[in-house]
Amino acid sequence: MDRGADHREPGGAAERHGAVQLSQAPTIGTLWRGWRDVLSRLGFETAALDAKLLTQHGLGLTALELAVAENQSVTPADAERVAQLLQRRMTGESVARMIGEREFYGLAFALNDATLEPRPDTELLVDLALGVMPAGGTLLDLGAGTGCVAISILANMAGVSGVAVDLDALAIEATAANAARHGVAERLRLHQGSWFTPLPPQRFELIVSNPPYIASAIVETLAGTVRDFDPRLALDGGPDGLVPYRTIAGEAADWLTSRGQVLVEIGYDQGAAVSALFLAAGFVDVSVHRDLAGLDRVVSARHFEDEIKAS
Repeated sequence: MDRGADHREPGGAAERHGAVQLSQAPTIGTLWRGWRDVLSRLGFETAALDAKLLTQHGLGLTALELAVAENQSVTPADAERVAQLLQRRMTGESVARMIGEREFYGLAFALNDATLEPRPDTELLVDLALGVMPAGGTLLDLGAGTGCVAISILANMAGVSGVAVDLDALAIEATAANAARHGVAERLRLHQGSWFTPLPPQRFELIVSNPPYIASAIVETLAGTVRDFDPRLALDGGPDGLVPYRTIAGEAADWLTSRGQVLVEIGYDQGAAVSALFLAAGFVDVSVHRDLAGLDRVVSARHFEDEIKAS
């Protein structure tokens, strides 16, 4: 889902109804189904999935264990623990934030307060990267967050190495933990700092980034599910939402090999503006790629090769 999309605001319904309490459920099955019904009445489109996942998390069960234990009795303490999770959900906090992880590109990524939740739209960035990344090459991920983009690429290309940069130390911790979790830590170097600033001189075959791209004034108008729970540093792209792209387009050529490429995620209405920045910076083969919803999602650009400059 695009960061700037119209997010549902279920929290308001929860507040109007006051604190919702279920009668004590005698079994696990009736517990999660009861909460499913509550969420459904409050307008949650994923009521059944949310109730199942939070019941699993609250009781410390896997999906299979939940199914097998449908008729198992629930203690009052267990029921209360699940109730607290579900009432947090009704304020708009996401299931992934409560559980502490989100799936992306078939892998589970741990979250913390400094990271956005990986979203399915960003998988296009990985798809495109896997299509252009040369064997044995090195990639740079700017604004890594959970590290989901770089780690997914490395996990699917055994000979590739990478570097990940993020301004927030807590985000770097998340990237490190996720890299270790998925067996790519030895191939991913981490740097804390602003964009290219912390990097020693080097060249990359590919630069990828999912930078902040919401205009500052728009951030405050986003649904509470985003505004109140996602880190602002990962949302706010400056007055027009394009500040990170100006930095990347302006400096990327100094860090790319002669045939290197850049792939950046964009907002659905930023294709023309971001493309113009890369064209102005001397990049060629600048293209906008659409996601499965038909929305502009990624801009790709290739470094101006020496032979083209000379022609």
